[in-house]
Amino acid sequence: MQKKNAQDLLQNYAAGLCNEEEKAIIEGWYLYMPEDGRYPDHHEIESSKSEVWKSLPLNKAKVSRLNFIRNLSIAATFLICLGTAFYFYISKTNAGLPQNTIHDIAPGGNKATLILADGKKIALDDASTGKIAEQSGLIVTKTADGQLLFQIKEVKSINPLAYNSIITPKGGQYQVQLPDGTKVWLNTASSLKFPTAFAANERSVILNGEAYFEVAKNPERPFMVNTPEQKVVVLGTHFNINSYPDEQGTKTTLFEGVVKVMPNRLLSSKILKPGEQSILKEDKLHVEVVDMEEILAWKNGLFVFNNESLESIMRKISRWYNVDIEYAADAIKSEPFGGSISRFGNVSQILHMLEITGHVRFKILPNRILVMNK
Repeated sequence: MQKKNAQDLLQNYAAGLCNEEEKAIIEGWYLYMPEDGRYPDHHEIESSKSEVWKSLPLNKAKVSRLNFIRNLSIAATFLICLGTAFYFYISKTNAGLPQNTIHDIAPGGNKATLILADGKKIALDDASTGKIAEQSGLIVTKTADGQLLFQIKEVKSINPLAYNSIITPKGGQYQVQLPDGTKVWLNTASSLKFPTAFAANERSVILNGEAYFEVAKNPERPFMVNTPEQKVVVLGTHFNINSYPDEQGTKTTLFEGVVKVMPNRLLSSKILKPGEQSILKEDKLHVEVVDMEEILAWKNGLFVFNNESLESIMRKISRWYNVDIEYAADAIKSEPFGGSISRFGNVSQILHMLEITGHVRFKILPNRILVMNK
């Protein structure tokens, strides 16, 4: 990150103006600070002040250091402290990162392809803001913040049997608002298929991968999410479904309201309450209480690991950074890790956080990461 961008972030953080993504970035920096058990001493802070000072817009060539100390406000002084911490963070992080960062990999972002009912494909990351398509009675708009809106203009002329799809690649994510007002956050390597207009008695969509739903309430038309292994029925609620084929089962987590989970190959079903997660695995369905922050970390721009196996963590990294994972030995796959860090840093930052545990090391190669014992 350039000094100017870092300084702007620090200013906004000190003033309480950062959004959730920016807070995650700032707070992620401090994960590395206590690594060697100490913070910068007085001499180090004094020697770095000039570096921090040079990057501040308040600095002028004619202002002496004495005048700076005398006249600077408390807020600016706080900013200097934050800037100094960041200066040492950069030094320490760069020193500790894997040395083979020539192949470092940037994080994912808002990338998706929209496939309209007539077969037309639109790359949403390249599409301009505003109206990007119009079907019979349906207008598709891309907002300034990257959200995709489907708005019904003429109900009678829409064919309810025609389907649109939105597909995120590895390293992509996207937010969609469906014609009924339901909001969907689509995680990386996922797809959502939905009709151009919902039927009179139900609202049914098809999901592959992972998505978070905020369903618009309509008691007369229940909302249904179909995955390869199950169906989830709701009236209006907030929930997350993880149905990646390489994960251990299909997981449905409820945040608000009530949902009914109905496995395709079982006669039994489960009603979830907020804070509960159903896990459908090998034709068995059970419910447990889970950490909601961890489940929704991806939507909030974070990786959150709570005693999670390295193999599970690396699957998430593989999807978000669009990179293959190789293991030097299978035994390392089951190693548990915990921590939290922003999803918007390069992959070397994530790997460094895992390496400082002392149990694993990584080699970043073109399009792949080699995982090794320490």
